[in-house]
Amino acid sequence: MAFDYDLFVIGAGSGGVRASRIAAGHGARVAVAEEYRVGGTCVIRGCVPKKLLVYGSHFAEDLADAKRFGWNTNGASFDWNILRDNVAAEVDRLEGLYGQTLENNQVQLFAQRAAITGPNEVRLADGSTVTAKYILIATGAWPAIPQIPGADLGITSNEVFGLKNLPKRAVIAGAGYIANEFAGIFNELGVQVTLASRGDKMLRSYDQEIVGKLLDISREKGIDIRLNFPFLGVSRQADGSLLVDGGDAGNIETDLILWAIGRVPKVAGLGLENAGILQDASGAVIAGDYNQTNVPSVYAVGDVTNRVQLTPVAIREGHAFADSVFGGNPRIIDYASIPTAVFSNPPIASVGLTEEEARAQLSAVKIFKSDFRAMKNVLAGRNERALYKMVVDGQTDKVVGLHLIGPDSGEILQAAAVAVKAGLTKQDFDDTVALHPSMAEELVLLK
Repeated sequence: MAFDYDLFVIGAGSGGVRASRIAAGHGARVAVAEEYRVGGTCVIRGCVPKKLLVYGSHFAEDLADAKRFGWNTNGASFDWNILRDNVAAEVDRLEGLYGQTLENNQVQLFAQRAAITGPNEVRLADGSTVTAKYILIATGAWPAIPQIPGADLGITSNEVFGLKNLPKRAVIAGAGYIANEFAGIFNELGVQVTLASRGDKMLRSYDQEIVGKLLDISREKGIDIRLNFPFLGVSRQADGSLLVDGGDAGNIETDLILWAIGRVPKVAGLGLENAGILQDASGAVIAGDYNQTNVPSVYAVGDVTNRVQLTPVAIREGHAFADSVFGGNPRIIDYASIPTAVFSNPPIASVGLTEEEARAQLSAVKIFKSDFRAMKNVLAGRNERALYKMVVDGQTDKVVGLHLIGPDSGEILQAAAVAVKAGLTKQDFDDTVALHPSMAEELVLLK
């Protein structure tokens, strides 16, 4: 049977664009449909603009610290409009580069929604149909919104980057990385922040000693953290402000509520049932080791599969899919020891097993720590301390986990994650000469 394309990709995010480019490089005829903007969540409304806001917000502390280093910063002021618009312009620039990547690789872009109508067919929003030998689902995930009265009065991470004005008060609902990151951003920009969660823990997948340090520092910075807050409803008050109903946990008056309670696979209206594609209880597309669904001609990568919701993982999966199907090089992804970071204030970075996980899985565990104050903080008169933690298999001496909180933790961990992935031992770290003076040297001086 002759098809219009060898590959039709639904979703032009990180995974979809990478798969399209690599497949085209292998000689495939490729088309991709994107209903919004090329680049996906990370580039358009996720990690890229958020990281730029993190940089922008941190100048509040940098300017305060600068005085101790001899700089006169009197009269410094902040303009949200400038930061917001410059971030938006950078997003526009990156979107253009993603579009150029598709064009340079002769990938046909359909700037409209697409839905699956069969194992080898999709229907576009304009009513036309397109056939393909293979279909790749790469639609990503979408912010979850609670099913409570007044939930529509809040916003999500989709809308937060376009705020016309900063609120005086903000409630951030959630316990994950998005919630903690925006709590830090808004707090540094002068917003009175309440970070609230239904559960009894923040950042459950991270080492809880490191998380505890973050919560203590966040409270010291003025963030009101409330756990076990039930979120029964939200209502608009006469003065235009919002009232968040917490039942026995009390009410909170605020000017803005940001829902950051998780993300769900973006599958609504995708037509999965038309091809009989299986989904799990969360709605995620079920895909095997080679990203293939139960329908042989349909594959899926990225957050829509709900395996690991991280941009670099989606990129790896998209690349492996294209190599496997079109490059004659079957590849699977190793999901062990993936480094992650929370760009909170201060940031957290982690790779491998937490102490809790290690004690549950290993017969013997050794923990090494360094609790210290960064040199910059000492001169600045800032009492904020960093914590580096190493988890070691007590029988093999292998380093099975590294967990950091402190300035530039993400930058420091990336190289160290290679050592954990490679199975290096605590002795290998000890045998490495320290780079002095630096924060990173603490990793080879742990006791």
